[in-house]
Amino acid sequence: MGEAAVPTILFTASWLTLRDLNLALTISIGAALVLLAIRLVQRSTVQFVVNALFGIGIGWYFVYRSAAAGGSEQDQALAYFLPGILYNGGYAIVLAFTCLIGWPLVGFMVGSITGDPTAWHSDRQIVKLCSRLTWLLVAPCIVRVAVQAPIWLAGTSGSIDPDAAVAALGVLKIVLGWPLQLAALGSMVWLLSRNRTPVAPDAAPA
Repeated sequence: MGEAAVPTILFTASWLTLRDLNLALTISIGAALVLLAIRLVQRSTVQFVVNALFGIGIGWYFVYRSAAAGGSEQDQALAYFLPGILYNGGYAIVLAFTCLIGWPLVGFMVGSITGDPTAWHSDRQIVKLCSRLTWLLVAPCIVRVAVQAPIWLAGTSGSIDPDAAVAALGVLKIVLGWPLQLAALGSMVWLLSRNRTPVAPDAAPA
C-alpha cells in the first residue's frame, strides 16, 4: 500500500522545490514505474502500483485541461488533486444513495459470497447491518472531501497561498488515504464481531 503514497510525495516535493510541473509529473510517473518493475520482479501484487499510475494519469489529464484553459502553473498543480476530491465525492454519493433506498452496496458483496445476490434483502437485520457497514465506507470519503475541498477552493481562489494549498493537499492525500481506509475497515470488522453476520449458519440437524 505504501507504493500509492510515493508518487504523491514526490510530485508535491518536486513541485514545491523545483517549480517545474512537467518535471514533477515525470518524477512521480518514473517512481511509479520503478515500483511496478520491482513488484513484477518480485512476482508480487501490482494492484496498488497500477492504481497509483491510473491516478497519476487522471491527474495529468486535469493538469493538461487546466493548462489548455490558460491556468497558471500553480493552478495546474492544484488541478492535479482535483480528481481525487471529485472521486471521493461521487463515491460517497453513490454509496449513500444505496443505503437511502434500502439496498446498501455491502449487501451485494455479501450476496456474491453466498451465491444469491439479493437473498440477503429479505432479512431486515441483515439489511440494517449492511447499511451500517456501507456507511462506514462512506465516512472516509466524506472526511476527505470535507477537509480537502475547502483547501483546494481556497488555493484556486487565492484566499490562501497556492503553494501552501498544494503542500497541504499532498500531505492530506496521504494522511487521509490508506490510514483512514484501514480505520474504516477495522470499524467494519468490529461491527461484524458485535452483530449477526450476514452469512447464515447451516441448519441444525433434526
